[in-house]
Amino acid sequence: MKDLFNSKTKIAGILLGMVFLMALPPFYTSYWISLLTQMLIFAVLAMSLDVLMGYSGLSSFGHAAFFGAAGYVTAILSTRYGGGFIPCLLGGTVLSLLIAMVFGFLVAHASGVSFLIITLALGMCLWGIAFRWVTMTGGDNGISGVMRPDLGLPLNMTDPLTYYYVILAFFLIALVLLILLIRSPFGHSLKGIRDSESRMRVLGYHTWLHKYLAYVVASSFAGSAGVFWAYFNGFISPYDMDLNASIEIILMVILGGPGTLIGPALGAGIIVFLKNFISAYTERWLLIIGSIYILTILYAPQGLVNLVKEWFRSRRIKAETAAKSPDGACKTWNG
Repeated sequence: MKDLFNSKTKIAGILLGMVFLMALPPFYTSYWISLLTQMLIFAVLAMSLDVLMGYSGLSSFGHAAFFGAAGYVTAILSTRYGGGFIPCLLGGTVLSLLIAMVFGFLVAHASGVSFLIITLALGMCLWGIAFRWVTMTGGDNGISGVMRPDLGLPLNMTDPLTYYYVILAFFLIALVLLILLIRSPFGHSLKGIRDSESRMRVLGYHTWLHKYLAYVVASSFAGSAGVFWAYFNGFISPYDMDLNASIEIILMVILGGPGTLIGPALGAGIIVFLKNFISAYTERWLLIIGSIYILTILYAPQGLVNLVKEWFRSRRIKAETAAKSPDGACKTWNG
């Protein structure tokens, strides 16, 4: 009954999500299509951080730096050198990978607050480079005029709906790859390190190497999301990689539910919606987001998805108890 219940719930959720993401967008206005596109890009970014936060127990304050660095590579290659989509995607992702490989030697030995502070310092270093290297990055003005990529297919990438489906394909590919990673022996090892690093070390696992690889993989996915963001936004600036951007990604993960992958994607959708929709009606939208964050910490500290899972689990336990002992309530009362 437990497996049947879980399978029915998952199938219903998958079908509902596929209808929402694939079948309905053609009926939306360009505004809502653009909003969904932003949600999917930031969903990949939030899921990449979840590899660190939810599965490795490592919170990073510099994750947006990889997102912005890849965006800068895309902007520079496309606007100044006429680079195509493949060179920009590979260049942005590889740069994020290389930076993470270097930074990883500094952060993989740390955990907890130490990891948080080191990633903050390194992220601010990249932000400082983007802000001060004016001849390359444009400084505070950023780089504008990034045109949508030409994929070599008969597709009009300037059309919001066409580009949305490209981003949807990117999101689904990233989701499948991350699920395979988390369900692999390597992913299970990360969960063990999250729960008790000392125990995993005693069991013979190379915990430093596991954390290092998790940091590199998460940064690479963040970089790939930055490439698509630069193409979507047509603009990249230091504000896409500053501390506020990193905190925003952490909020997405916490709000949706760490250690679930789909939870951070949901949290990204909620935050993007609040930023774009509520800010059009009030200047105090940050206060609303802050209030939601406080309420989440108070009433759903494990995130919305984990809260729903707990609710379904409690219902299943009650149903199983009632099925095994129909008069269990009376026995408990009499006992």
